[in-house]
Amino acid sequence: MKIKIGIVDDDSLFVQLLKNYFETIENYDVVLTSKSGNSFLSEYTPDSLDVLILDLKMTDGDGIEVMNTLSQQESRIKIIVLSSFYRRSFMGQMLKMGAHAFLPKEVELRELITVIDNVYQHGHYFSNEQIEVMRGQLSNKLPQFNAYSKNDLTEREIDVLKLLCQQLSTKEIADRLYISPKTVETHKTNLIIKTSVKNTAGLVIYAVQNNIVDVNEIVLFDK
Repeated sequence: MKIKIGIVDDDSLFVQLLKNYFETIENYDVVLTSKSGNSFLSEYTPDSLDVLILDLKMTDGDGIEVMNTLSQQESRIKIIVLSSFYRRSFMGQMLKMGAHAFLPKEVELRELITVIDNVYQHGHYFSNEQIEVMRGQLSNKLPQFNAYSKNDLTEREIDVLKLLCQQLSTKEIADRLYISPKTVETHKTNLIIKTSVKNTAGLVIYAVQNNIVDVNEIVLFDK
C-alpha cells in the first residue's frame, strides 16, 4: 500500500521540490499540497491522508492551528512538523500539540524518508538528541496527564504499552501477545482514552512518567 502524503508549507518552491522527490519513491503518493493551514483544512478529508508534512509559521493559518483542529477531530493523520523554527527544547510541546515527529527543515532527505516510514508504521519518531532533551523535561514536577494512574490500567493494557515503547508495530505486538491486531488496536484506543494523550508518543511519555518503563528502555530508531 502507498503512503498517502500531504504537504502544507507557504514556500511554493520547497513544496514542489519535496513533492517531486517523493514522487520518485515507489510507495509514496503525494495527494495534497497547500500553501496555508486554512487552505489545507478546507481541502482535506479525514481518510485522504496517512502522513502530513506541516510547517509551523504560515500567514493564513499556522501549523499550530492545524494541529489543534486535527486533534479536536480525533484525526488519525500522522503529523511531521518540518520547520525552520526547530528547537530541540520545543519537542515536548510539539508532542502535546499532536505532532508525531519534529524536524528542522535542514534535515537530510534520507533521514526524512526514515522518519516518514517510522511514523507511518509505528506512530512516532524520536532522535537520540530529542530523547536526551525529553529526559530533562520528564521530571517529577511535571503534572500527570489526568487522574488515571498506572493502577487503573489492566495488565494487558500495560503489556501493550510496554511493547509500544519498544517500537513494535500492531502486528508485532499481536504476535508477541498471541492476540489479534484488532484487539491490540482496541487496547491502544483504551490506553489513549484512559491517559488523555493524543497519540502513541504521548503514551510513551505517560509510561515514563508513571514508571511503567524506564526512559533508557525506550527503543530508538537508527538514522
